[in-house]
Amino acid sequence: MRPNPIDEEVTFEDAGVANRSIISKTDLKGIITFVNKPFCTLSGYSKEELIGKPHNIIRHPDMPKSIFKQMWNTIEKGETFRGFIKNLRKDGKYYWVEAFIEPIYDENGVKIGYSSIRKPVSDSDKEKYEKLYKELKEKEE
Repeated sequence: MRPNPIDEEVTFEDAGVANRSIISKTDLKGIITFVNKPFCTLSGYSKEELIGKPHNIIRHPDMPKSIFKQMWNTIEKGETFRGFIKNLRKDGKYYWVEAFIEPIYDENGVKIGYSSIRKPVSDSDKEKYEKLYKELKEKEE
């Protein structure tokens, strides 16, 4: 069950993972197969709570569905997606990331999953995307 959102941000610095990348891998359906320690620290979930779960376990309700549709369309074509994402922590607080998501291929060139590397978002980008996503969410409802 997802936590109720709390309007309180946790930054990479707050979580003690400044200058660290958040890394995760999923299978082709978005099920988490790998997370690094900074990911666990920032999200508030343990590795055991994340592995085997859909990556959208950390999706914040403020995020418009259209952003994830765009993401899936991009990565399923074998391209790299770059986007600004507001995530929901286990405790209900939120954190922003700039995500770079790309396909993972096996030695035979067969797509077997996706890798995501995330880094902090500047205050100006947070402000810009908060406004944009609010407008997109209003159009969805």
